[in-house]
Amino acid sequence: MSIKDYLNKRIGIISLNIISLITLSIFLFSVGNPFKVIKIVAITWIIVLLIYLLYEYKAIRKHFDEINKYIENTDKKYLLSEIIKEPKYIEAMPYYYALKKASKSMRDEINTIKKQRKDYKEYIEKWVHEVKTPISAIKLIEENNKTSTSRLVLQQLEEIDTYVEQALFYARSEDVEKDYLVKEISLDECINRVITKNKQVLILNNINIEIDDINKSVYSDSKWLEFIVNQIIVNAIKYRRDNNPTIKIYTNEIKNAVELIIYDNGIGIPSYEIDRVFDKGFTGNKGRLNYKSTGIGLYLCKNLCDKLGLLIKIESKEDKCTKVRIIFPKGNFSKF
Repeated sequence: MSIKDYLNKRIGIISLNIISLITLSIFLFSVGNPFKVIKIVAITWIIVLLIYLLYEYKAIRKHFDEINKYIENTDKKYLLSEIIKEPKYIEAMPYYYALKKASKSMRDEINTIKKQRKDYKEYIEKWVHEVKTPISAIKLIEENNKTSTSRLVLQQLEEIDTYVEQALFYARSEDVEKDYLVKEISLDECINRVITKNKQVLILNNINIEIDDINKSVYSDSKWLEFIVNQIIVNAIKYRRDNNPTIKIYTNEIKNAVELIIYDNGIGIPSYEIDRVFDKGFTGNKGRLNYKSTGIGLYLCKNLCDKLGLLIKIESKEDKCTKVRIIFPKGNFSKF
């Protein structure tokens, strides 16, 4: 609060004092007091008034500075009413109590919404686990009773399973810290499980898989890493080219890190979209028009990589290729 703002708020008190001083001066003069006495009274009045205004201004200014300090240093600003001190001047008391009531009401509303989200998340997780049972059963039936359409059915089931799993991981992505364990895992085993999971759709679409030098150990959570790699493989399958589609998976040793590279010779990503591929809900022109993309897969990959302490990067040339890099820092991160 500037002194100008303060004086504007106190214009009524200042005006009242001026009128009172003029009235008293006229009265003192009318009863025969000399001008010197009236002058001393007026000066004393003005000095006392100025001292009072200055003291009050400093007290209000200090209170406002404390509030601003709390605002700047507090992440959860809706808790402001719980940490600011009760004001010493009466005019601010109604606002102080109104702020406390509003803050309590907002916290109650936040807690209600959090509970609703938790209940919905638990329902989604339960639903996903239950729906995966009939999907697995249908897969088993098709595997044991193969017909001319079995591969097509299994491909569609894999797509359903991918979207169902995506829903589960999306529901868990906000609290990923509670659901993962970082330890030393084998990249070879992780990637082979993902390839096996997608074998039907890879065979059906005649996609060549080239794997080289992936017998490396890294520190991560195997379940979350498999999900990330699976999303990248699914995208490579979805955005494949018609002629000789190929996916290459290999590693590079770089300074203080291991780099997993997943390359495909598919339709690629336009250069003006490459910086937005990790944005939530971003599908791009090709995904929106031809492939019914949800825009969630790569968003989840980036989100989970951030939580796991990994780097993920994408390079692409439109109509030529796409290369996804996942970088694992070297060292023991089990206490990450």
